[in-house]
Amino acid sequence: MFKRLAFVPLFFCLGLVVLSILVSYAPQKTELQFPSSLDELKNLSSTLNDFRKENPTYVLTLFATAYIFKQTFAVPGSVFLNLLAGALYGVWQGFILCCSLTACGASFCYLLSSLVGSDAVEFYFHDRLQAFKEKLAENRNELPFFLLFLRLFPISPNWALNMASGVVGVPMHLFFFSVFIGLMPYNYICVSSGLLLSELNDVSDIMSWKNLGRMALSATVALLPSLLMKLVKKKR
Repeated sequence: MFKRLAFVPLFFCLGLVVLSILVSYAPQKTELQFPSSLDELKNLSSTLNDFRKENPTYVLTLFATAYIFKQTFAVPGSVFLNLLAGALYGVWQGFILCCSLTACGASFCYLLSSLVGSDAVEFYFHDRLQAFKEKLAENRNELPFFLLFLRLFPISPNWALNMASGVVGVPMHLFFFSVFIGLMPYNYICVSSGLLLSELNDVSDIMSWKNLGRMALSATVALLPSLLMKLVKKKR
């Protein structure tokens, strides 16, 4: 069990090496790091927007690699990268980019937990894993809708769902699309807020009542087809 755990720091270090190499090839010698505050994010956005004028491929590669790294290893702060996507690419390009990278990064987390094995995950997250297994058993006949529900109305953190799904054998294709579709409302709100990055004073400004209302509405609309199908099945 613990031998397999060695793969986690190994892949983590490999990811850091790849990011370090990319940073070393920056068009200008400047300090690039994951932002941890809005001020750092604004400075990073300004720097990368300057880079994009002459090196758009480099900026996209750096952004995608950093995003997938964060998602794969459940590194906190993805909200800053969603905001950055809006500032760099606008609403729709940034939105599609973030949805795609979120699903890819979560899938790598899924594969990593599968590699580590159920014994290790259950040893460290026994209660969460057992609860997830029970819920999957209860909803096995409507698994796609259940997975979508978990993303739209998260009961557990997304990183915990990613890890648990890889261990209990949730089909990869269902997992990928539940992440891609289920996190659309959240990604859209964050990316669209990135357009107004200069006006934000705190990350909590993103989760205003207006934006929360939009997310709830988007989630409800996304779940309507599944609710209708459930009603049809009950009538039959």
